[in-house]
Amino acid sequence: MNKATLSVAFVLLALGFTPAGVRAGLTTDMKEGKPAIKTMSQLAFGPEGVLFIADTKAAAIFAVATGDTQPATDAAKITATAINQKVAALAGTTADQIVIEDLAVNPISRQAYLAVSRGRGPDAVPLLVRVKADGQPELVSLEKVRFSRAELPDPAADAVVGEGKRQSNRRLEAITDIAYTDGKLLVAGLSNEEFASTLRVIPVPFKQVARGTSVEIYHGAHGGYETRAPVRTFVPYKVGEKEHLLAAYTCTPLVQFALSDLKPGAKIQGKTIAEFGNGNRPLDIIVYQQAGKDFLLLANSSRGVIKVAAEQISGETPAITSKVADTKGLKFEKIAWEGVKQLDRLDGRHALVVRTGAGNALNLETLALP
Repeated sequence: MNKATLSVAFVLLALGFTPAGVRAGLTTDMKEGKPAIKTMSQLAFGPEGVLFIADTKAAAIFAVATGDTQPATDAAKITATAINQKVAALAGTTADQIVIEDLAVNPISRQAYLAVSRGRGPDAVPLLVRVKADGQPELVSLEKVRFSRAELPDPAADAVVGEGKRQSNRRLEAITDIAYTDGKLLVAGLSNEEFASTLRVIPVPFKQVARGTSVEIYHGAHGGYETRAPVRTFVPYKVGEKEHLLAAYTCTPLVQFALSDLKPGAKIQGKTIAEFGNGNRPLDIIVYQQAGKDFLLLANSSRGVIKVAAEQISGETPAITSKVADTKGLKFEKIAWEGVKQLDRLDGRHALVVRTGAGNALNLETLALP
């Protein structure tokens, strides 16, 4: 694009028009006000300091312009001992009434954001907390912000079903994870379709949201195909020249999906490329580079944190299609990080985690990537 064309493009953008070949900014169609967020479960950052907030109760996603766009000037190493107690003090409650739902690091400022529930159960109040480099938390006001909203057209019903210990509300899994990549928000969760496990691709800035893609997987630990178990955590990753999702499920298969296959209303089958063990729930997954090679880091509820060399993943990676007794597929290394509950990448050399400390404390810690 030459200088004259650029000048015209900037004028048109200033007037609210987007010329062909120029992508609209993420904040282009946002309005100012207070987003009516009922629950705050998953967080993900996009460009321009835009924070995506998943609201499972409303089956909606909010894009919020945080204004946090000042680049970090040095290596941030955030440490906050007993962060749950500090947040409780800010919120006027006790630490046992604070649930840290998710953690996301702003890649521009390298400040940490926490999705927090004040209280437990249906009356819990969602809070957004920011933690700066000095480790001190602050409540982020959402009273008057620029935001936009995307509502899922076919979420799981908001109803309690079953009896006793088998009671559940599938709406709580309408959105199980989100991630931004290249002008799109990727969303995992459950829909009201027969094949309930769903992946969605939502263009950003938000417009109309199409139906999701129903996904089926072979679950090696369970020895069968599944269509109703949701993805718990995922990461976008390019395999060769093709964009994929690497998605982890409970008990713990890792499944490969081609992003180009995610079409509205389609039903597709992913390729299971690893089984990391039964009786386990994946919590968070990140990708990082070390010595010119890519690695996955996966935090789990009972299998700890594991490291996987991404070079094992290709179009020729064998699929798991039969029952697995323990683990199979991609080789992995156990990392000696204990008690990790939340995980995100802080910078090219460090991860930021929320993990258990002394007593009932939850600590926010910076750890060198293994």
